[in-house]
Amino acid sequence: MERKLIAAFVKENLAEERTGHDFYHGQRVAVLAERMLLADYPEAGQRSRDLAYVAGMVHDTIDEKVCSNPRQVLDQLQELFDRAGLEAADQENVFFTIEHMSFSKNIDQHYQLSLEGEYVQDADRLESLGAMGIARAFVYGGKHDNKIYDPEIPPMELVNHDQYRSHEETTINHFYEKLFKLEGLMNTRAAQKEAHRRTEYMRDFIREFRHEWDLD
Repeated sequence: MERKLIAAFVKENLAEERTGHDFYHGQRVAVLAERMLLADYPEAGQRSRDLAYVAGMVHDTIDEKVCSNPRQVLDQLQELFDRAGLEAADQENVFFTIEHMSFSKNIDQHYQLSLEGEYVQDADRLESLGAMGIARAFVYGGKHDNKIYDPEIPPMELVNHDQYRSHEETTINHFYEKLFKLEGLMNTRAAQKEAHRRTEYMRDFIREFRHEWDLD
């Protein structure tokens, strides 16, 4: 399976991405997903490792937050996978994963992913935690003109995809509405341990932010 073809496509496809969902995010998700899969299943074969890598690398090329025409990109991915030597059953695995792994898609229902898909989903969620998660939250909020914080806008309990996409949001509220919940949503042993570490780091950041905000 030609990984270089996959990486080159993603690098070109997301060249103008500026919200933390760029090529380097995809690369980190791909590497982390494969690494965690091997940590939990040292016997995992190359096929399973390739699936985790490919799904991790391409997952944001069809993300509704950054892609204006997901259907077109899905067609391009199918052609790419054929050229890269990905078998039909493995393509189906990857497509199901990237179309059903997002936090917003799983708010009001839960999609059961393949083993490899679970590691990709966990790796993507880990990217929303820790120092990387803090950096990505603020660059995304700034790009979308969200306030950093407003004490008159309380965090909401999100119950469906449409509400998640349309409600009034601040970056600090995003920590309470989504990011602090991710630790409890991890699928895999390797991710659960790392999620706890990164979440504690984030909670320390929020405590310091609130301390500096509440000067009176």
